[in-house]
Amino acid sequence: MKSAAVNLYTDGSSLGNPGPGGYGIILEWVGKSYVKECSQGFVRTTNNRMELLAVIVGLETLKKAPLEIVVYSDSKYVVDAVEKKWVFSWEKKNFKDKKNPDLWKRFLNIYRKHNVHFQWIKGHNLHPQNERCDQLAVQAAKGKTLIPDLYFEQMEKEKSQ
Repeated sequence: MKSAAVNLYTDGSSLGNPGPGGYGIILEWVGKSYVKECSQGFVRTTNNRMELLAVIVGLETLKKAPLEIVVYSDSKYVVDAVEKKWVFSWEKKNFKDKKNPDLWKRFLNIYRKHNVHFQWIKGHNLHPQNERCDQLAVQAAKGKTLIPDLYFEQMEKEKSQ
């Protein structure tokens, strides 16, 4: 039986880098009219963390596995890390000297449950879903219900000591 197909559109944002940040996600089931949007804002984080977290949360939102998923992202950081297989080398070295190991480990855990392909799209290029994800991410970063990015804040604290 052929597994269901999903298009996952993602974007991350931070207002300052680091600064308040957020992600935006659109999930579209291929061949169905059902579309789901979600977003979340954080007190202090980075753009790359939000770009990666958007992909993770999008994948984690899916209740069935395995699914055929195409992730559309304007983040070269995320797309290249996976498509060029860098993340698997990083994993073999336990992410030594790599940023965002907490998120990369979380990503690999959910990534391996699906058949995921990445498609890089140019940001701010009038791609409707990417533009909407950008709006969701920026709105979330400016929102009133920001939550802490605990890992990031802990790493900043340790660097300053």
